[in-house]
Amino acid sequence: MVYLETKPDYETCIERIEAWFHGSVIDRAPVRFHRHNAEYDSVLTNSGHATLEQRWMDAEFQARTFLQSVKGQLFLGETFPVYMPNLGPNFYAAVHGAELTFGEVTSWCEPMVRTESDIDQIRFDRNNRYYKCMHELTRAALEICEGHFLVGYTDLHPGMDCVAAWRGTENLCMDMMLNPSFVKRLIEKSTEHFVEIYDDFHTILQQAGQPSVTWMNIPVPGGRMHIPSNDFSFMISPEQFREFALPVLKDEIKTMTHNVFHVDGKGVANHTDDILDAGIRAIQWVQGMADDYPIMQHIPYIKYLQSRGASVIVDLDKRDLDAFMQEVRPEGIFLWIATENRQEEQDIMNRLLKWK
Repeated sequence: MVYLETKPDYETCIERIEAWFHGSVIDRAPVRFHRHNAEYDSVLTNSGHATLEQRWMDAEFQARTFLQSVKGQLFLGETFPVYMPNLGPNFYAAVHGAELTFGEVTSWCEPMVRTESDIDQIRFDRNNRYYKCMHELTRAALEICEGHFLVGYTDLHPGMDCVAAWRGTENLCMDMMLNPSFVKRLIEKSTEHFVEIYDDFHTILQQAGQPSVTWMNIPVPGGRMHIPSNDFSFMISPEQFREFALPVLKDEIKTMTHNVFHVDGKGVANHTDDILDAGIRAIQWVQGMADDYPIMQHIPYIKYLQSRGASVIVDLDKRDLDAFMQEVRPEGIFLWIATENRQEEQDIMNRLLKWK
């Protein structure tokens, strides 16, 4: 049993999460008090590091900074204090040979595959400095987390998003038209070591008594949680998705007990039926910005997902809560809501108890 002073109702919240995965509700729909991508709004200053790379890769500094951020807090609803060891979304591409460039709140890599012959440069290496650093980040957090926070595994992106990092987005788009066999070779390269890498960190965390959890902060005790995604797919047709992405997705999820597919906007949503047919049973719907707000215009899509038996994460503006509850049934809905204070959060939870 996990005990966290920051989350005394941990076990009850885990039960709500598991019910959500199965499209049911115990007493109320789960709610996480957090806005999608909120972590990119905070910038660490005056850390004393000479470079941003040093700051990102300083395992003890990162772990203790997170500990200070959660100490004395109380996390309400299905909001969990989770430290995710993180070197940015291209970490998986980097442990195969790409070099990362670090910014304030994210990192990226320059394309490493310029010609077909460069495919031989792609090699997963356990002695890769980013891979070794990820182990250090994980173990530093495990040393100080007890009673305070959970430790997860990092964001892992095999498949087309990894290939886009290696090749460059524009080049990959051209390759899909002019050299599809090369694209398939790159995709195969990107998936060769996925389960091995996942299992490496999963075993470390399991042995330390941690649930399976990553950047979505949805803990799965005793299981294997994964967040497949394919942001690149907003640029391709359904036929191309079935040819290039669907086989990879099926392989990616088959060793997991819980999968939540990250649907980043309407372009990715074009492939919803294929994603669900692959065996995905939970979707994170990210509606986008500007004209994609408010959420109410996407109610038909959310209802369609429910009709297909899929559970859905919805990033909801608190001002839309009552209207949303009037239009959508609560079964299979997990809300993410940005709030200002604890009183506001308690009020929202009370309102959710009346949502039937």
